[in-house]
Amino acid sequence: MAMTVTTETQQAIESRAKRLKDRTRTTHERLDNSIMAASSFSSVEGYARFVQVQYQFHRDIDALYDDSRLQALLPDLIARRRLSLIAADLSDVGADPSGPSDPPVFTAGAIDVPTALGWLYVAEGSNLGAALLRKEAAKLGLSDDFGARHLAPAPEGPAAHWRAFTAALDGLVLTSEQDDRVVAGAEEAFRRVQHYCDAQLS
Repeated sequence: MAMTVTTETQQAIESRAKRLKDRTRTTHERLDNSIMAASSFSSVEGYARFVQVQYQFHRDIDALYDDSRLQALLPDLIARRRLSLIAADLSDVGADPSGPSDPPVFTAGAIDVPTALGWLYVAEGSNLGAALLRKEAAKLGLSDDFGARHLAPAPEGPAAHWRAFTAALDGLVLTSEQDDRVVAGAEEAFRRVQHYCDAQLS
């Protein structure tokens, strides 16, 4: 799989993240509306259910952070892993990682790189949006050290952290078929989180 940048293709691929945003807009908006409608930040109990959704999703993608191919393509991939932080947040608020008992979507040795890139796009996008959720969590008495660890920003700030990810994503040379698999992966990821929201927040 060709994954290096060439001068001839740079212009054509530089907006991959924007194309992903456009092509997943409907699925993404439906998910955002479901989370907002659940009033997840009106109580610690509601917040715990929201974090359970996060736990289920990050359990699905946890194997991606150990994949050497993805580590070579994306900066600081291992440092972007959040499952242990989410588990600690659940413990802080007295909740268990309950929810659908489906097996994780990704397991070691069974990872399609373009599809995985789509899932990681969704994970990193949620990290970018965590800044607003962090403020809401603070109103519940939660913080970067207790209950809302997974919402804490990266040391360089959420915007810079996101730009580093999208720059790496935009810099990959993929075939049109591989690009379609990235989009399909992102769509699948949004639908998976929607599945967890429907089960946990409804």
